[in-house]
Amino acid sequence: MSQSMPEPTVRQPERRGLFVVFEGGDGAGKSSQIPELAAWLTSLGHDVLATREPGGTEIGESIRPLILEHGHGDVDARTEALLYAAARAAHVEQVILPRLRNGGSVVCDRFVDSSAAYQSAGRELSKDEVLAVNAFATQGLVPDLTVLLDISPEEGRARRSSSRPGEDRIESEPDGFHARTRQAFLDLAAASPERYEVIDARLSKREIQERVQSRVAELLAERGEQGARP
Repeated sequence: MSQSMPEPTVRQPERRGLFVVFEGGDGAGKSSQIPELAAWLTSLGHDVLATREPGGTEIGESIRPLILEHGHGDVDARTEALLYAAARAAHVEQVILPRLRNGGSVVCDRFVDSSAAYQSAGRELSKDEVLAVNAFATQGLVPDLTVLLDISPEEGRARRSSSRPGEDRIESEPDGFHARTRQAFLDLAAASPERYEVIDARLSKREIQERVQSRVAELLAERGEQGARP
């Protein structure tokens, strides 16, 4: 009689630094908020690295165009999911964990939740399988805070078309795909509200910035670190 394989056990790695991730649909404004938070934390005396996925390492940046750019032939859903996981594994092992273990802070554009949203919900792959391969890739690392900038597919597409020509391979998927990813992000946040800050991406950049700083200040207070609210 065949036996099922045991569930993988991956423990959260030890670290000292603060790990904040920005998630959300394409066009939500993550790239404009990340440097603002990094600069604010730096002003408080934190050693901060702002980074992105896929990317952040030499191999990750090499994988990035294979995933996002047109012209690399057919990239099926499973291959796409594994490429993201491979880039993420290098990012965590070579960059993120060493920085966190040394007490530095990391602010990252996308992490595992993007795979759960885009490859599981968007591509309709098994959520359990996508999360399992990413648990292995990340060594169980979970962000201290995930900022979810919520945006509708229509608003995201309008913003992208007004800011630059053309869309990458993921952005060019139909609105139905992006609607599934949006709902997946919201479902993830609803399941673990203590770890998320969900913000309407239609707010002004300043309003979003203030919301993010306020939530991070609360987190720092809980950790007894510099920059906490008095």
